[in-house]
Amino acid sequence: MRLPEDLERKHVISELRREGIFPGGDGPLPVPASPAEIRPDVGELCPPGFSAHPVSPFPGHGVLHTDGNAAEPPPERPAWEVADIFRLHGEEHRERHTLTPRQRKVMSDIENCRTGEFGFHAEVCGECGHTEISYNSCHNRHCPKCQGIAKRRWVNARVGQLLPIPYYHVVFTLPNMIFPLCHYNQALIYDLLITCAAETLKAFGKDPKWLGAEIGFYGILHTWGQTLCTHLHIHFVVTGGGLNEHGEWVSPKCGGKFLFPVCALSKVFREKFVGGLKKAYYDGELTVPDERAELRKPEGFEKWLNSLVARRWVVYAKAPFAGPEEVVRYIGRYTHRVAISSHRIISVENGQVTFSYKDYKDGGRKREMTLTADEFIRRFLLHVLPSGFHRIRHYGILANGRAAKNTEMIREMLRSEDGTGDGTPAPEPGDEFTKTCPVCGGGKMICVLIVHPYYRISRTHLLPPHLTGGEAYEDTS
Repeated sequence: MRLPEDLERKHVISELRREGIFPGGDGPLPVPASPAEIRPDVGELCPPGFSAHPVSPFPGHGVLHTDGNAAEPPPERPAWEVADIFRLHGEEHRERHTLTPRQRKVMSDIENCRTGEFGFHAEVCGECGHTEISYNSCHNRHCPKCQGIAKRRWVNARVGQLLPIPYYHVVFTLPNMIFPLCHYNQALIYDLLITCAAETLKAFGKDPKWLGAEIGFYGILHTWGQTLCTHLHIHFVVTGGGLNEHGEWVSPKCGGKFLFPVCALSKVFREKFVGGLKKAYYDGELTVPDERAELRKPEGFEKWLNSLVARRWVVYAKAPFAGPEEVVRYIGRYTHRVAISSHRIISVENGQVTFSYKDYKDGGRKREMTLTADEFIRRFLLHVLPSGFHRIRHYGILANGRAAKNTEMIREMLRSEDGTGDGTPAPEPGDEFTKTCPVCGGGKMICVLIVHPYYRISRTHLLPPHLTGGEAYEDTS
C-alpha cells in the first residue's frame, strides 16, 4: 500500500515549516549549516504511533537533539578527527596547492560528514519504539567515519563464502623507486599492480608443480604506510587449494605448510609488472613528470627500468590462518580502511598535527610523528583513489558471479571425503541491523526515515505493526 496522503512530501515540508524548522517561501530549501537550524518533530514525518515513543539523539558524531542542543560525545569518540584538521586548515591548503576536483570533493565530504549538510535520518527500535535521530554520513570511501557499515556488509558477504579449508595471506609490494610515477599515473600503476599480482597467483595455482588447480582469492589494495607516505602493496586472502580441470578439489602440497614459494612469486611478479610498465611507456600511456624528464628518452627510461629490476621486490606470505573465524577477523581489519584512523590523531595545535604510528623497522614499536597541518593534508590526499577505481577485487573460484555456486559445490565435495569438511563450519553472517536498542537492550534499531539534502524525504524499512496501530506501511512509490 502507498503511504497515506498526509505523509506526502508537500505536507511534510509544510508541517516542518509550520513548526519553524525551515523558512517559508516557494524557493529551494537550504541545507542546514548547524544543528541549531533543525528542530525536527519526528511525529510530523512518520506514520501514526511513531511520535508516541520517546525520542533521543543518536549517541555518536553529528548528533541531533529534538531541542536543538549539542550532545555529549560518547566515551569512544576520538579527541580529534581528520574532519577537524580539514575544517581548521583545509581552506589554507586549498589556496596554497592545486588540487584535483576529486581531492576537493573528498575534503568537502569529510568536512561536512554528519554535520547536517547531508540531511538526517530516524531509527526506531523494533521492540520498544525508542527513536533516535542522526545526521547522515557522506558515504565517501575515503572518510574515516563512513567505513564501518560498508566493511560489515562486505565481511558478511565473505563469511557466507568461507570454506572449511586453510587460507593464506599473501602481500605483494612495489619498490619505492616507482612511487614518483604513481602520483601521475594512479589508475595505470594501481591496476597494473593488482592485475600482475593476481595473474602471478593464478599461474602458480595452475602449475602442477605447486597445485595444478584454479584457486580462489580476493585482493585489497593499500597505497599508504603508517606515516601516510606512499607504500603501494596489495593484500590477498587465498584459498588453500582449488578445483582442477576435472572439477575435483586439490589440497596444497607440502602438508599445507606453505602454498607457493615467495622467492619464485617475487620473480614472476617482477617480470609481469616490469613488462606491463614497459608496454605502457612505449604505447604512450605512461605520464612522465617534469622532475623526471630524463625518462622521456627511451635510453633514460631503459636505464631507470634496469635499476628498478635490480631493486628488492617483496612478496610476503604468512602461515595459514587458524580457521574461518581468524579469516573474518583479518578481513575485518584490512578492508575499507582509509589512510589514517582518527583514533591515531593525538593533537592538533599551533598548525601542527601529532599522530601515532607503528615502526615496523623496530618490531612494530609505537611511536609519534608531528607534521605541519599542510603536510598532513597533503599526505592524506595522496591516497585519494581515481574515480570508479575498484580497490577490492575477487578472482578464480571466488570471482563475482561464481563464488556462491563454487563454494556450495566445494562444501558438498569436502563433506563427501572421509573426515574432511567435518570441522568448524563457516561463521554465520551478521544481522543487517547491527545496532541494539540502548533503552530496552533487546530490540534492533531500524532506519525508517531519511531526509536527504534539500529535504527530499524517503522511507526505508517497515515499522512493526505493534508500533503503527496494527498496520504496517511501505513506500511503494
